[in-house]
Amino acid sequence: MTDAILLIHTEVLNGMSASPRHFQKWAEVAAEEDFPDADLSEETFRVRLTEEAAHGGAFVALWSRALTAWDFAEDPRWSPETAPRTDDRRNAVYHRLRFGADLRKALDAIVPVAHVPGVAVIAREHIPWYTSERAAARSFYWQAYDHKLREKGWPEASIASLDQASRAVVERLVDPEQSGFRQAKGLVVGYVQSGKTANFTGVIAKAIDAGYRLVIVLGGTLNLLRAQTQRRLDMELIGQENILRGADLSDVDSLVGIDYVGDDADWPQFVRHGGRPSVQRAFDIERLTTRDKDYKSLDRGIRTLEFEKREPTLPLYDPANLHYAAARVMVVKKNKSVLTKLVKDLKQVHGILGELPALIIDDESDQASVNTSNPEKWQKGATERTAINSLISQLLRLLPRGQYVGYTATPFANVFVDPGDAHDIFPSDFLISLPRPEGYMGVQDFHDFDSTVKGPERTVANSQEKAYVRGICGDGGDRLQEAMDSFVLTGALKLFRTDHGVPDGPFRHHTMLVHESVRTRDHAVLADQINAMWHQAGYTSTEGHGRLAALWESDFAAVSSARAADLPNPASYDELRSYVSRARQLIGAGGNAVVIVNGDSDRYFEQLDLDFDRTPHVWKILVGGTKLSRGFTVEGLTVTYYRRTARQADTLMQMGRWFGFRPGYRDLVRLYIGREEQLTKTSTVDLYEAFEAICRDEELFRQQLAQYAELIDGKPQVTPAQVPPLVAQHLPWVKPSARNKMFNAELVEIRSPGKPIEPAAYPTDPGALYRNTERWSPLLQAIPAQSVDLTDRFVGGNGSDWSFQARTVRVGHAELLAVLNGLEWEREGIFRPHLSYLAQLDGRLATVDEWLVIAPQLTHDNRVEASVLDSSPLSLVRRRRQDSKPSFSRISSVEHLRAALHLIEAAADAPTNALVGPRTGVALLYPVVDGKNEADVRAAVQLGKADPSKVVMAFTLVPPKSAIDSTRRLVRFQAKDSRHADDAIISAPRVP
Repeated sequence: MTDAILLIHTEVLNGMSASPRHFQKWAEVAAEEDFPDADLSEETFRVRLTEEAAHGGAFVALWSRALTAWDFAEDPRWSPETAPRTDDRRNAVYHRLRFGADLRKALDAIVPVAHVPGVAVIAREHIPWYTSERAAARSFYWQAYDHKLREKGWPEASIASLDQASRAVVERLVDPEQSGFRQAKGLVVGYVQSGKTANFTGVIAKAIDAGYRLVIVLGGTLNLLRAQTQRRLDMELIGQENILRGADLSDVDSLVGIDYVGDDADWPQFVRHGGRPSVQRAFDIERLTTRDKDYKSLDRGIRTLEFEKREPTLPLYDPANLHYAAARVMVVKKNKSVLTKLVKDLKQVHGILGELPALIIDDESDQASVNTSNPEKWQKGATERTAINSLISQLLRLLPRGQYVGYTATPFANVFVDPGDAHDIFPSDFLISLPRPEGYMGVQDFHDFDSTVKGPERTVANSQEKAYVRGICGDGGDRLQEAMDSFVLTGALKLFRTDHGVPDGPFRHHTMLVHESVRTRDHAVLADQINAMWHQAGYTSTEGHGRLAALWESDFAAVSSARAADLPNPASYDELRSYVSRARQLIGAGGNAVVIVNGDSDRYFEQLDLDFDRTPHVWKILVGGTKLSRGFTVEGLTVTYYRRTARQADTLMQMGRWFGFRPGYRDLVRLYIGREEQLTKTSTVDLYEAFEAICRDEELFRQQLAQYAELIDGKPQVTPAQVPPLVAQHLPWVKPSARNKMFNAELVEIRSPGKPIEPAAYPTDPGALYRNTERWSPLLQAIPAQSVDLTDRFVGGNGSDWSFQARTVRVGHAELLAVLNGLEWEREGIFRPHLSYLAQLDGRLATVDEWLVIAPQLTHDNRVEASVLDSSPLSLVRRRRQDSKPSFSRISSVEHLRAALHLIEAAADAPTNALVGPRTGVALLYPVVDGKNEADVRAAVQLGKADPSKVVMAFTLVPPKSAIDSTRRLVRFQAKDSRHADDAIISAPRVP
């Protein structure tokens, strides 16, 4: 039976791809000839939506795609005043469609607006070429990839976000039809295990559609990782017809040597193009590598890399040739031998390389690719490179039309590459930060960054740490048995959910990761220990079931009830008993529940049988070290046991294998991580806090990229060459690869209207601390003795968000600036960019009349109060400096900072605010004592007076939102040598 309504709506929406219009009128025109009796009323429309909502029919899918496309449109002519992915944009769409309130409500319920951020782009100005019209005209492989993602069940918003992000990369490459030579180099920053491969697959699809004819993917340092990337591209982009190359599936002899056919259960799911693309007015893709074979010296000679021209007298990049030539794709290891063969073959190609638009995708581009050779040891005037970096450099020299795009989750090594080296991989053209994808379980899901819920009031429902993190304390037992019990129990829960119809099941893989050391001999000892525990655990005994039942009751029942009430959960442990037996069998299959992962060779990994793509089920406990930290995605990871200490921030972040997508079992994830463990006789380490500090810094870096990505008068605020000084300033935990990879750009000003300024690197010298405290003395003595309850002022009387006592005083801007100008710092110049900004708030840039100084009073019973240079008694605050560094990890507490930001926001929105006006800033002031416990704080006080040489007068400033000029520029740089303003070759000052 013909579905008239679906056909009418499809025709109308196809005609509205450019912009939404009066839907009823268009529908009547579409129905007039073929379906004159169709009911086109909004009520019928609404009922049809409601009926299909539960099972997601074609009608709902049609409208989901249309609304999402309009929601994501960038600067559409039909609604230039609304921002993408906002309620305002959706309302503008409804207004143009002329929809009534009831229909709008139904659509919003079924297709809610995806309030997700877009990509943040820091880039040099480029010549626009990848227009919407050009992208739509040639989109064969992108459409195939788009269709595959829908088959896999990707939500419309996720596909639209990927479309936007991949377009942002492709449009900053050089036009492949351009006659002149130019190479673009960029870096795409994602999250650990967040789907970067999906992004660069989309980039490749769009790039080859546009005309790029050689794609080289540098896919990891192990063949296992390379093969995973190859299979992903083959399955989702290249497709069956290009893999078969004319072979007949019914002819066994013709399939000899063709991978996937017959030994890969997912072969039927590989993309199908409906025939060879070259006979469908598109072009074929020739694979120069396969699933099992990395790049080898070409068997048929260099002819494999030669391109036939349709018009021999015209260059390859001419449209008459380019769009009829087959594309070559290869996925190669970052291996000296492999890349040497590729470079050697390319050197034998004569003439055509100068006409060949090529794209190099470098996955995990901060691993192996970066030149780590020490410039101090170079011969004068010569650049010495490490092996892989040298070979990538040679590829770029051989491919003058080659574009380089690196992908990483830890970008700092890449952005510190010398941009003055034209043949290196510095992302001189663009740096793109991908948004956190929907459904991703990342750092925010394991830390309570912005929670205002006080410690005793935190529960598994309102605290991420309470729900997912289990601390391993040095004196509280290693909890390894509990972690292994959690692994068995969560396996049983996955099996239970599969049998009870969970949408994301069945769960193919189920893994636990244990990481305590980088030493391989330690891994063997630990694996033996876990194996012994496994065989002694008695999971089929009364004791074993009792232990699991207690763990279910004390932990998982409450978390699953609070976090996954919509998923199937057992009413009691008794419902899980039979599933525990099945989970135990799966984990112990093959006679061993534990797999050690620490080898260096491909042969070693082939013996492990850990190919998550080709192995039907991997239910194992993995014990390993750094080999698990790069590109190796541990599928089904549910329980992580992590005690290893890493000194480098990027190393620590890459070990965050517990980040990723956890569909259907997000509530079951557990992280057992070291807390306050003894590192040496004199120091302890808290891995969880270390992760939190690093992740805060990384998130701040991403936020600032997004902030600086906004164009001012159509021009970028910063270019990629100016990013590294920002990294040095805002990431005190991250060590640059080398100081000589910094730049000759001096950061002279950072403007922070409505944003916190919180320096962290205070002096350690007692004399400097004393002098700083003296400079604060006039202001300290002005602070009154009585405390104020600020709660009602902040939250309008309900007292629900913040409640703390503080002593406050108002000071003029010139008075505060006089104090700040005289302060000493651990490193000269670290506060100067902020001070330069603050100094201009006397009317030159903007006007700040006064500052409300807030000295919070601690509320806990053992607080220490003392006079500081004859001031009223103030609460002394304990903070710890980072190991071997002068910087504190943080200064302000979350609730105090949120209160300050609330005041600034309220003043901007309601200028009549009684406490803070639109030209008033807020300063949080803390007398800080560097110490491990409260005893250290009390030691700094004698007879009710604090020792000024032991107190750090620390502060956080939040200027009013009005403290900015009309240009809205946020940063300003100054070249050290004005004659070479565009050069960037030596270090900038380090800032907090």
